[in-house]
Order: sequence, then structure tokens, then C-alpha cells
Amino acid sequence: MKKSIYIAYTGGTIGMQRSDHGYVPMAGFMEDCLARMPEFHRPEMPDYHIHEYAPLIDSSDMTPADWQRIAEDIKNNYDKYDGFVILHGTDTMSFTASALSFMLEDLHKPVIITGSQIPLAELRSDGQQNLLNALYIAANYPIHEVTLFFNNQLYRGNRSKKVHADGFHAFDSPNYPPLLNAGIAISVEAGELGTPCQAPLVLHDITPQPIGVVTLYPGISAEVIANILQQPVRALILLSFGVGNAPQNPAMLALLSEASARGVIIVNLSQCLHGKVNMGGYATGNALSRAGVISGFDMTAEAALTKLHFLLSQDLPAPRIRELMQQSLRGELTP
Repeated sequence: MKKSIYIAYTGGTIGMQRSDHGYVPMAGFMEDCLARMPEFHRPEMPDYHIHEYAPLIDSSDMTPADWQRIAEDIKNNYDKYDGFVILHGTDTMSFTASALSFMLEDLHKPVIITGSQIPLAELRSDGQQNLLNALYIAANYPIHEVTLFFNNQLYRGNRSKKVHADGFHAFDSPNYPPLLNAGIAISVEAGELGTPCQAPLVLHDITPQPIGVVTLYPGISAEVIANILQQPVRALILLSFGVGNAPQNPAMLALLSEASARGVIIVNLSQCLHGKVNMGGYATGNALSRAGVISGFDMTAEAALTKLHFLLSQDLPAPRIRELMQQSLRGELTP
């Protein structure tokens, strides 16, 4: 029997239509486009069902409530389909891919998030290639995790990052190889083909959490960090230098230490695209560790942020959250 894939069209460039005011989302336009494209109806292709969200969401407007809605959509249709393709705007696609990876536990069907840089209906659109491949891979290469497909590569969702604003190679996976390459031949690389399992899918709810993010820079004042750490902030992501270094500013370190003592989860990530945090390498990183800051290893900022949302949404004490932030739950980090 032909496989059947559920397409959740949440919004994004892929389904937009040209107007006098630029590209705009248009209800029903995506389904009409696909109906007119014979490639999607060849015998080798799976059947598909499109569920169009109303209203369609610009990915810049995505919130944790939208992650929850998408996850519930997958859960509610999980037994009816062989795989899931989520059409999404590119700007926050990696955030959604990361969030879904934590929310969907014991996932035994492929979930592929994709979109495009040019609308599907336009000449030279990358949308046709991305969606066609996503559907074909979901039906024939069941890699049972949340993934992101773009420009002929399938990435682990919580390892992906948008790296190009206006090029077709819009995404990369800086610290983990692609799961699959779709060249002349489709080759499985770091991914693993799964087999159906009887374990039920577990959906973990996510609720919005007050999380701060600060990029360190030469001369940053302690007052900037003090303002960010004001309650009700429950976690802070520090984007530090190199392998996790920060200025040895006594006032800043005292602020971090006090916040950590009252239960704020402070995670150290590198501003570098490649490599991972090692706070034991230099005295400047060691000072952060003594202040209660934990390593985010080689997580992307997107993965760390959504993982914090996931863990803070559960009834867990701060020490347990710190432990889990430093463990690989869905392949999001390399210890």
C-alpha cells in the first residue's frame, strides 16, 4: 500500500503569493499549487493530506503556544499517517524543530520540517524540491526523529541552525553531520532507519517561560546582566567567547553566583558556530563554573532555549534541571 503523509501547513514563504505589498500568505493557495504540479502525484510519491492552519503564521510570530499546537496536531493524527511534514517559515524553523524534538518522546515515525526561500509558485522556487524530497523521504527513509530538510540535506532538528538569510543553503548543522544527503542517489549518513515500535508516543506540554539571552562583548557592564536577571527570569543563556570564556568582572560574577543560588539556570554557550564549551580550559571560563554557570557543550542557542522551555515546563527542582541540561536527551549535544 502507498504510504500516507500528513502535511501541516503552518505558514511561511513556501505558500505565499505575490501581491502589491510583497509576498503574503493566502488561504488555500498551497493546496491549489500542489494540485497543479504533476510531480507530487507520480506513482512513486506517497499520498498526502494537507491541513492548513488558520490563520497562517509568519514564523517571526511563532511562540511556544504554536509549538504546542503543532505537537498536538501530530499527536492527534499520529495513528492515521505514516509520517509528518511540517511546512514552516525559515526564520524560526530551527526553534520549532528543536522544541518538537523535546516535546515528542518515543517518536517512531518521521517528522520533517521544511519550507523555502522562494514561494512555491514562483519560477526558480526551492520549495518544490524541498517539499518533494521531504515527502519522498518521509515515506521511504523512515528516520524516526524530528528533522529539518533543506537544500538536499536532512538535519537533526535540534542540531540545525539558519546560517544564510537569502541563499538556498539556508541551514546547516554545525556540530553534527547531516542525517541524509539527497544527491543523485539518496544516502543515509548519520541517521538511523527505524522500525515501527509499539511504544506509545508521549507528548510533553510546553508553556511559555521567562528566559533571558545575553551576548557577551568586550566591556559589557554588570548592570546589563543585572537588568536581564531581574525576576521573573528563570533561566539565562550566556553567549560567551571561544570555548566558554567571559570577562573576570567581579560584579558580574557576583550577580551570576547570586542568581544561580536562588535557582536561576545559567547556561554557557559559545558564540562560535563550531566547537563546544569547555569551562575548564581557561581561568575565565573556570570563574563562570565557580559562579554556578553550567556548560551547554555544543548545543545551538535554539536547542538550549527550547530545552529550557521544555524542562522549566515540568515540575522539576533547579538542580535536576541543571543535570538534564548537561545530558543528551534527544541527541542535541555532545558531552
